[in-house]
Amino acid sequence: MQTTTHNDVQPLPHTSREIQLAARPTGAPTAEHFALVERPIPDLADGQILVRNTWMSVDPYMRGRMDDSPSYIPPFQLDNALEGSALGEVVAARSTDIPVGATVSHFAGWREYAVVDAATATPIAPELAAPHHFLGALGTTGLTAYAALTEVARVEPGDTVFISAAAGAVGSVAGQIAKALGAARVIGSAGGPVKSELLLDEFGFDAAIDYRAGDLAGQLAAAAPEGIDVYLDSVGGEHLRVAVQAMRPKGRIALVGAISGYNGAAAEAGPDLYKAATKEISLRGMLVTSYFPIFGEYIGKAAGWLADGTIRTRETVYEGLEQAPAAFLGVLSGANTGKMLVRLG
Repeated sequence: MQTTTHNDVQPLPHTSREIQLAARPTGAPTAEHFALVERPIPDLADGQILVRNTWMSVDPYMRGRMDDSPSYIPPFQLDNALEGSALGEVVAARSTDIPVGATVSHFAGWREYAVVDAATATPIAPELAAPHHFLGALGTTGLTAYAALTEVARVEPGDTVFISAAAGAVGSVAGQIAKALGAARVIGSAGGPVKSELLLDEFGFDAAIDYRAGDLAGQLAAAAPEGIDVYLDSVGGEHLRVAVQAMRPKGRIALVGAISGYNGAAAEAGPDLYKAATKEISLRGMLVTSYFPIFGEYIGKAAGWLADGTIRTRETVYEGLEQAPAAFLGVLSGANTGKMLVRLG
């Protein structure tokens, strides 16, 4: 199959910079666990495309992949490029399925140029929204929030909903989706007064809890004196324990993440499972990959919600591939508001 390229005036590069995993961390990772390396770009095989990455995502789940332990997704390999969601422009192709010039999303982030099997890339429709939204509200971030509240811990009209990490990528979208689904009251937990105010002023939450101020149980009781019906958990630990205590009978909990334990911190006291049983509470874990069949349904709704202001987004953007490790460390420490992204030059 003949290779097509962007044009004959701007020759394609022969090398590409990438971020590799230099060492496995014990506890919190640091900059020393990453290496910026320049490597040759391999020749395209039949069915492959070359993508010049323009945006990439860093996400908390990537911390688990830095450990050499079995999980639902393979660990990163030492002295190899990390990977994750990214999008960019197709600049060369040995595939008739995706043309040169198309913008696609794929899973070969952490590098400037990516050789990708065309079958694993997804063309995006930039007329729906700015491209970076396809890594956030219109990507797996948004799908996670939507699936959690429609399939895992279903929000019913009139519900009181509690969301942890509410100023982050998933949480900020989830709070607004909960309102769109008919929740009567949405409460978010975030770190610090600035983020707490943002939940109220920009993302439309009805109440905000600053977990750094202490007494999480008391703050939640004041915000929801009659209890909560749905909890979206991205934190685990004390947040999950307190949510079970505050849950009404037959409440629903979506277990999306547990960032409080990602760096190997000592386990906090878990939820009272006897209380969960006597209240007939459901606690259900989720992997967003299980909900890819409803991605089209979600994008159809979310594009409209973005356009009419039902969903508002924030992004924290680091500039340049070399800043990707700093962006990742920032997302683990809560430095981001909304989606954490890296814009590649």
